[in-house]
Amino acid sequence: MNVLEGIRVLDLSIAMAGPFAAQKLADLGADVIKVEPVTGEWQRHVSAGGARGNAVNASFLSLNRNKRSLSMNLKDPEGRALLHDLVRGADVFLQNYRPGVADRLGVDYTTLRELKPDLVYVSMSGYGSTGPYADRPGQDVLLQAMSGALASARRHGEAPRPAPFFLADAITAYSAFEGAMAALFHRERTGEGQLVEVNMLDSIIAAQMQEISVATVGGVRQEPTDQIHAHSYIRAPYGIFPTSDSHLALSFAEMDALAEVFGDDRFLAYDAERDGFTHRDEISALVTENLAANTTAHWLDELAAAGVWVGPVYDYTQLRDDPQVRHNGSFVEYQHPTEGTVVTPGFTFRLSAQDQEVYRPAPLNGQHTQEVLLELGLTIDRIAELESSGTVHRHRRPALSQLS
Repeated sequence: MNVLEGIRVLDLSIAMAGPFAAQKLADLGADVIKVEPVTGEWQRHVSAGGARGNAVNASFLSLNRNKRSLSMNLKDPEGRALLHDLVRGADVFLQNYRPGVADRLGVDYTTLRELKPDLVYVSMSGYGSTGPYADRPGQDVLLQAMSGALASARRHGEAPRPAPFFLADAITAYSAFEGAMAALFHRERTGEGQLVEVNMLDSIIAAQMQEISVATVGGVRQEPTDQIHAHSYIRAPYGIFPTSDSHLALSFAEMDALAEVFGDDRFLAYDAERDGFTHRDEISALVTENLAANTTAHWLDELAAAGVWVGPVYDYTQLRDDPQVRHNGSFVEYQHPTEGTVVTPGFTFRLSAQDQEVYRPAPLNGQHTQEVLLELGLTIDRIAELESSGTVHRHRRPALSQLS
């Protein structure tokens, strides 16, 4: 049995954070119904990195596996009524609409709680549902910048560099997933549903609890450096350093070990704990100078043998080929009806009571409309009428002549 088997989730979210959170629930066995417009969710049509795919974008595939697609027009009173009927049989409702949209569509928490008192309602936003920034766009790099994170890894005279992936979105997805799970556990104990509010700003701030506390409790400011340094609160050497042919990652190295590996006694003039903060630039400059003398492969072997914490700097292709990544099964592979073989990261933890993971591909728009509405008690004829009126959209398999 899967952990969330029997739990039904209505996922009305778009873009990354909401769909990612809902996918985590789906991966644990919840029946996640992706309720999307008749034209399909926005992410189906906007490519990430130009990876448009044949009929479905790669970014959509990565965030919507193990879900069913119900395609309907919620601005249509009949569509809204169908959704309300679905809510009566649902356990979790997840949305990340802009402020005011849920109220206009009649899918706000107050309305849905009347239909399903024990509903777990997860509302996601950029900055919070109220306050001076409530109407601002909650976009990832804006939240990274505002959160203070970018001041921890920059050099004098250079602009701060944001993370090269959607960091705020990913952290927010985990927050929403945790909130939904906690609320479901509370409901198991009490029978009560509740509103779970998650926003990107609080999520990315909380993820920096250690760094922010150094400033708020310890009174130590973030200070930029002249040399390579990846974190203002970690002693040198710490960061990504060039070698003669590429780069490597280095952290928490002891000075005597560096002196031995490099054959450079200048490191012995420094104490790692005392001088690693006050002489960061000098130590990092010595590391850069020495690493330039040989290849990444050479230094990875030599430094690791001396007990130095060192590692490779991969691109995504190299990452897939790493033996530990393959051993862990970090990536999963399955077949999609229009995109062929899909390779994507899998679930992040494993439970002994969870059945072996079975991954179903991200649905086509409206692929399960008829299936879900039949479960709701509608007849084939009634579904056909709703489709004709534009209230719902149903994906139809192409005729054989269209496939040839």
